[in-house]
Amino acid sequence: MTQLPDVARAPTMADVARAADVSHQTVSRVLSGHPNVSAKTRAAVTQVIEQLGYRRNSAARALATRRTHTLGVIAVNTTLHGPASTLSGVQEAARERGYLASAVTLRMANQAALTEAMQHLTTWGVEGVIAITPQRDAVKALAALDTPCPVVTVEGGHTLDLPGVSLDQNLGARMITEHLLATGHSTVWHVAGPQDWLESEARTAGWESALRDAGATVPPPLRGDWSPMSGYRAGQQLAGHVLASPGRGDGLTAVFVANDQMALGVLRAFREAGVQTPTDVAVAGFDDIPEAEFFPPPLTTIRQDFTSLGRSSIALLLDHIEGRTTESTHLTVAPELIVRASTARRNTPRAE
Repeated sequence: MTQLPDVARAPTMADVARAADVSHQTVSRVLSGHPNVSAKTRAAVTQVIEQLGYRRNSAARALATRRTHTLGVIAVNTTLHGPASTLSGVQEAARERGYLASAVTLRMANQAALTEAMQHLTTWGVEGVIAITPQRDAVKALAALDTPCPVVTVEGGHTLDLPGVSLDQNLGARMITEHLLATGHSTVWHVAGPQDWLESEARTAGWESALRDAGATVPPPLRGDWSPMSGYRAGQQLAGHVLASPGRGDGLTAVFVANDQMALGVLRAFREAGVQTPTDVAVAGFDDIPEAEFFPPPLTTIRQDFTSLGRSSIALLLDHIEGRTTESTHLTVAPELIVRASTARRNTPRAE
């Protein structure tokens, strides 16, 4: 290896090649991860890159390869835990694969907003787009959109003729419901999310099907809007029902809440009314937000693997960008049941 040059300007690939005593092409192969480079040469070139502080010129690379290595992300309602965590997982997965992910966040996902977002991203030369569209209206708008590049949906359901990735929301709800039934409850009540959200729809369907399969009564669901306040109001109704039932023997001993934020509101309403969790009523949520294990009591919930969602969606998008597939593949990520103190086993009273 030759002596490192003393360059006042930003180092170039040519500087790296001279210092490492290799060709320009060899440096390019190292940078692109090409397999036809020996481990010794790769280590030497990498060391020079680090010592010189060389950074690739993305514009020059794009001109040479006709690839920008930039992906677009359209995300809706990122103030909520699910969409925000999904966006983070997608961006992290893109970085792992050597891509920049440029995001456009929307409060509403009608066709005009989606069209504007797509146009904005394509002006930046994105090679493909991840669309995080968990609402039914957003899915309909996306279906009507003229997409100029490959698009992969995340949590957009499997009704579109587009490749997509989603958590198995239905299975997650079944797991929670079956867990509560297995701990001694005769049925499980439900605080559902908003009607226009596909995740809410799937979670309600999973809860109901688990009850029907077990031959249990299906109580009328209450509905919230994902917020703790809406959960608090639902919890007040549920607490009133519990306290108005002599002996509390009408089957309201367990509640599955469609997300952890609403479950927090339910728990507060129960505490204020003197309904103890889990002694009187067990409570379970969905999402496993970072605070869930610190709720009073720690919350049983369903953990979503946002890292897997991100990696799967990016891998699927790159398969389409690089021509490895043209199929509208739909991938599903498995949920995980996290059992905590809020659903401790129910002790059935002995007959007197």
